Amino acid sequence: MNNVTYPHLKFINFSDLFLWDFKRYASNNISSTKYNIVKLSDYIQEENIKIKPFENPDENYEILGVNNKTGLFDAYIEKGSKINQPYKVVKDGFLAYNPYRVNVGSIGLKTEQQKYKYISPAYVVFSCKKGLLPEFLYILFRTSKFNELIRENTTGSVRQTLSFTSMGNIKIPLPSENEQKQLIKLYKQVENQAQENINLATKCKEKIVNILFSELGLKLNDYSKSNKTLMFTNFRNLKRWDYEYNRFFSQNIIDFGNKYKTVRFGSCVNLYQYGTSNKASKAKAGYPVLRMNNIIDGALDISDLKYINTLKESEIKNLKLEKGDLIFNRTNSKELVGKMCVFDKDGTYIFASYLIKVKLDTNKINPYYVNYLFNSPILRTQIDATSRQVTGQANINTDELSNFLIPLPPLNIQNELVSKLNKIRLECDKLQMDAINSKTNSRNVFEEELFK
Repeated sequence: MNNVTYPHLKFINFSDLFLWDFKRYASNNISSTKYNIVKLSDYIQEENIKIKPFENPDENYEILGVNNKTGLFDAYIEKGSKINQPYKVVKDGFLAYNPYRVNVGSIGLKTEQQKYKYISPAYVVFSCKKGLLPEFLYILFRTSKFNELIRENTTGSVRQTLSFTSMGNIKIPLPSENEQKQLIKLYKQVENQAQENINLATKCKEKIVNILFSELGLKLNDYSKSNKTLMFTNFRNLKRWDYEYNRFFSQNIIDFGNKYKTVRFGSCVNLYQYGTSNKASKAKAGYPVLRMNNIIDGALDISDLKYINTLKESEIKNLKLEKGDLIFNRTNSKELVGKMCVFDKDGTYIFASYLIKVKLDTNKINPYYVNYLFNSPILRTQIDATSRQVTGQANINTDELSNFLIPLPPLNIQNELVSKLNKIRLECDKLQMDAINSKTNSRNVFEEELFK
């Protein structure tokens, strides 16, 4: 029997069977016209050297983390007394990945840039044998083709995971070490161009902040020079007792000057409203619901939407967003609380419960002007000082949002400033898109060279 006689059947040698799940064997085998196809297990080995921090309770331990953006990073320092299990040692040249999130790129390579050297035993740590360069494999991990191979080799009915053994059964094209070095060099050349575009985009955004401060007559005082031991405030101005909140509002971290009047944000707001807590799904039925992930860098991104079809028409009418509404993220990690954008789309959209819809008095204030303020240190410093940690998450409520201080020029001045900043923002967006395209191109070049 063969696949020519039975074109809809695929035959697997019993010696090649590792697990009996369908997806592992349904995909086509990888191929390369230039390089030998090898099994990863022949070129990698698991590393399980461990330390026991709890045996040295007073010693500080430097702990690594892994995510899908930066790879391995220096995460935090913890006392041995607070670590109740052995931790793995990660040496330079080792790779580590989250077995539950490796399918979304949560893997990292330890280099001299990461100074910390221990990681939770929940992560898989491994090294490369002779013939396979760690940096080559790390780049390969981040290609879309290899991501497909990872997904095909994950197991689990509820939560997909990739064990070290399963990863070892993945087959890859393997150039010689010299050829690997050339491919790494080619990849880095394109990556360097992407980084240049990122740097230019960052400078472009800094230009927006500089113009805001200059045009509004504001100054950002040095937070570090504020008195950290003794602080005075009028009792009648005391709204909360925590230090960070009072340090900002009592010690003028933002010097608002006297070019324009300073007002509480709430004086420009007609309505606050919390979103729906109804469960949304990927099924494209009902109305699209905006979530925290749809707010990216001060703009609305609708490339990844979920939908709700369980609301009554009266609820939809109440939750519907209108052009010019602001969307404010009120809860999550401290870094994500305070994300804001202007709703500017056609069609009916509603919003999730952890967002706040803000309707402004547009006779007083331009929504885009407010958005620029909230995406700058003018409001970011106030958000950081105000957000409260509740059950592991930071939160800001509408009363605190109303209490933020903003400069309020005449509406015509706001409109002129928005027009000026919008032109610069277009330049920033183009540079950001160039950076994204360069990064995509670097991976495509690498992938095409290997798998063609």
